[in-house]
Amino acid sequence: MTQPPPPPPNQPPQQGGFGPPQDQPAPPPAAPATPPPPAPATPPSLQKGPESQPQPPQPQPGYGYPQQPGEQTPPPPAPPQQPQPGYGYPQAPQPPQPPAGYGYPGGQPQNPYGAPATPAYGQPPTPAYGQPPTPAYGQPTQPGYGYPGGPNMPMQPQPGQPGGGRNNTALIIVVAAVAAIALIIGGGVWYAKSSGGDDNKTHNTASSSGGKSGGKNGTGGGSGGTSSGGKEKAPSDPSAKTLFQVDMPKVKDTVVTDGSWLTDKVYAKSGVAEINGYDPAKGTKLWTIKLPGPVCAASQHVTADNKTAVAFQPKMPAAHSSAGCSKVAAIDLDNGTKLWTKSVNSGDYPINFSNVTVSQHTVAVGSTSGGAAWNIDSGKQLWQPKPDDTCYDAGYGGGAKLVAVRKCGDYDSRQLHIQTIDPNSGKVISEYKMTSGIEYASVVSTDPLVVAADVGDSAGDGSGISDYFSIDNKTGKLLTRISAPGKQYGGDCDGITQVEGCKQIVVGNGKLYVPTEEHDGSGDSYSQTNEIIAFDLSTGKQTGQRADAGDGYTISPLRMDGTNLLAYKQPPYDKGAQAVSIDGGSFKETTLLETAATEAVQHIEISMQPDFAEILFGNGRLYMSAVYADKPDSVSKDKDYLAAAFGVDG
Repeated sequence: MTQPPPPPPNQPPQQGGFGPPQDQPAPPPAAPATPPPPAPATPPSLQKGPESQPQPPQPQPGYGYPQQPGEQTPPPPAPPQQPQPGYGYPQAPQPPQPPAGYGYPGGQPQNPYGAPATPAYGQPPTPAYGQPPTPAYGQPTQPGYGYPGGPNMPMQPQPGQPGGGRNNTALIIVVAAVAAIALIIGGGVWYAKSSGGDDNKTHNTASSSGGKSGGKNGTGGGSGGTSSGGKEKAPSDPSAKTLFQVDMPKVKDTVVTDGSWLTDKVYAKSGVAEINGYDPAKGTKLWTIKLPGPVCAASQHVTADNKTAVAFQPKMPAAHSSAGCSKVAAIDLDNGTKLWTKSVNSGDYPINFSNVTVSQHTVAVGSTSGGAAWNIDSGKQLWQPKPDDTCYDAGYGGGAKLVAVRKCGDYDSRQLHIQTIDPNSGKVISEYKMTSGIEYASVVSTDPLVVAADVGDSAGDGSGISDYFSIDNKTGKLLTRISAPGKQYGGDCDGITQVEGCKQIVVGNGKLYVPTEEHDGSGDSYSQTNEIIAFDLSTGKQTGQRADAGDGYTISPLRMDGTNLLAYKQPPYDKGAQAVSIDGGSFKETTLLETAATEAVQHIEISMQPDFAEILFGNGRLYMSAVYADKPDSVSKDKDYLAAAFGVDG
């Protein structure tokens, strides 16, 4: 991925000397990046605050799954280009490029961490039908998620031990281009009235990340009634019609449009410097909240009374620049009102936030300057960075509980502290210290607590995941570590700046649900498919449960519906996409919805794949939306949409 552009020349000066960035990951060998110039040192400290679509795929060799050791297949074609960013943001995300060949060595995969490795079902991917449309701009220099770098990368705190509450000594200005790496990748996606069957007052999106679902070649079918264990009903006929579409905003440069939410009353979606609420069945616009600048980060969670939070730029920036992601606002989704707007200064300059989340009634934001939090109802500040801290809260995972990813030490000797904290005071309830040298971690779920990390940069696919860590919330004890080699398993986490940036990974029923990478199907010679595999969060072993997508389809988890798992199936070129419910015990699939296999609908599905779009399913309706707005393609005659909704009758 190319480096973010430098900030505008009229950016205010910063105090202090210069030095190389300290919190910057080493670029992958396949795509070396030019080292960034020196960054300014830490500015003045803060005062202490309160407590804390589309051609069919080319034929591939026949599939025999799994492959025998030593078998190889030709390397897959490279994915199409993505657009160059505007407004200071990185390229729109794309599925990671797989390595050539699918051969998997015999026996168990090696686990570099000492724990027995679990055999995988999946094989490395070959891109299936349906890649993003040809962009108007350039191509990224590396696959998968990006890494921070470029001018003005801030220096990081010096080594030290964590202090009490939420505080931080590295009180610095965070360049918005760095924060924006997470903005596109981390879709703020959540169904507010989750049918997750829990009693938590804040819905936990960690158990509802984006995914795919199948067609008639997939297993299961709608037969009427309600799938046991969940609230989503299976219709007698799952054939869906297009309910409404939201036109793509007219822009001169790429603009982030991160964030979509669904409640019983409204489907809300971020536009360009605004958030709009629509009738969830008809698409009639119900309200608009205007903002001075684009939304750059959105919470994946909402409160029980349907309030959430976003971070945004304080003004519309000039082309190819950024105004900084320094403002935070609380939003009432049902009423379409902005409750309050806040910011935090480092000396005379505002801190730029890289992520925002909601837990219970707390809005929490993280950055390389540390974390801050407010009460979502009143706007009262609960904590902010303090000058006497030697560690900092890089970000938070929200939902049922609040979890901080706290960084201590210098780059290359960093230690991450995974802390479950009180959302009202910031007081540490439990803590797990990850092995020194792990630079980044992502919170997949806060209850139960599951964290993903790329240990030793061993994932090899740009997903940011080599292992999952299941942690006891009460004691901070590591329950198990699950090895998830990138060549076998899908899913994606951007732990570099977006602590809650995981997609297509779901936690529920005491299990971790992850998709396998795509591999040859057993039907046509060119068909691709994959599965969802379940791991036990206590033992780290596979449970033996497997949901097959079916030939030509690829499946990804969406969210939990009680004890059932909801998933989205990306279709082959001659079928429609599906939303399915997977029984938590038997793993039987039931089709809840299937889109029409028309060219217009397929274009939407191709342009809004789960790897890089926001997908919601609730009340028998499927919602898909883009996480960025761009100029119309001068070559393609297909109309692009910001969002689209599909539903069934009855």
